[in-house]
Amino acid sequence: MKYIIVGLGNFGASLAEKLTAQGNEVIGIDTSMSKVDTFKEKISHTICMDATDEFTVAGLPLKDTDIVIIAIGEDQGSNIMVTAIFKNFEVKRLISRAINPLHEKVLKALGVDEIVYPEQETAERWAKKLCMNNVVDSFELGEDYTIIEANLPKEYVGQTIQEVKFRENFNLLVLTTIRKKEVKSILGKTKTESKVQGVATPDFMLEKDDILVLYGSNKDLKKFLKQKTE
Repeated sequence: MKYIIVGLGNFGASLAEKLTAQGNEVIGIDTSMSKVDTFKEKISHTICMDATDEFTVAGLPLKDTDIVIIAIGEDQGSNIMVTAIFKNFEVKRLISRAINPLHEKVLKALGVDEIVYPEQETAERWAKKLCMNNVVDSFELGEDYTIIEANLPKEYVGQTIQEVKFRENFNLLVLTTIRKKEVKSILGKTKTESKVQGVATPDFMLEKDDILVLYGSNKDLKKFLKQKTE
């Protein structure tokens, strides 16, 4: 995977390092030459440039980049401007950092694909989320094991957990599933809520759009998720 990360502060630099360490190609961008020099040996590529300059941004390999992450946190104005510029270039997937609820609303209005909250989410967690296809969320259990939420592959719809044989075929444990259901509020409005289905049993029938909560080694999880998208 190829990434562009704009803003090499604590979150941006940490995420760029972790993605690089996992074998991805990362371009880290910052206006501070000292930060660029600090991380040039830890990130695939580092560039000192002003990402609020549309002409300069146009020179980046945007068409070859899978994900662009705007990690600027100290300057909301720059964050919004840079986000808007990359959005105008129609990059494949755009993720931006939000500082407060109002900032979040502006980013959503710009049409970003996902929003990062570094104060609540770690770079380690995002690195895993980005590198593993179809992962909704993850929770670290040491260096080698993780609990993840992952979208149910289409070919398993209508099968039970026992029929899929997660333990035998993938060495993974299904802890539970999360299912979206429409419910009506006291005002009569319909909304969609995610409901945890309880401890998974062998005869539990899997349905379309279910989210699997899986436990296993990072190696086995990656293998399962990779082969389901090939």
